[in-house]
Amino acid sequence: MITILSGGQTGVDRAALDAALAAGIRAGGWCPEGRKAEDGRISDNYPLQELPGADYLQRTERNVADSDATLIIHFGQVQGGTARTLEFCKTWCKPHLLIDGTRLSEAEAVGQIAEFIDREEVSRLNVAGPRASGEPQAYRYTLQTLTLMLSGYPNEGSSHA
Repeated sequence: MITILSGGQTGVDRAALDAALAAGIRAGGWCPEGRKAEDGRISDNYPLQELPGADYLQRTERNVADSDATLIIHFGQVQGGTARTLEFCKTWCKPHLLIDGTRLSEAEAVGQIAEFIDREEVSRLNVAGPRASGEPQAYRYTLQTLTLMLSGYPNEGSSHA
């Protein structure tokens, strides 16, 4: 049984939620107060909880803290909010896996992610990475990768995490 967590931002976060919801896998996570994202208000279709008074960084840290482990999908250099996610993983002593979408095909990434989940016995996986404006391929790559990965998990119904 796995639950996918993310902060709901465009790009990697949103793709992770879309893949989980489409597969009937539990999804959730924290988002900033006001459900803000770079494209406006995050739709209520996404089962996210607003973190009162929080900005992007605070919700990122809370999602790391509330998960068993974090999957960080990046494209080349880890920077910006994605780099801060990595720092939070280290601060909270949380297992993390870096997947570079410029180096691994979606199928190769699935193998590494599945091995990581099994090895770390992950049930609550936080998924993070660049927003769409910073990396145009982030959504497509993440959606395809996680759709492949989640097809092997039992359908648990899409409810709040």
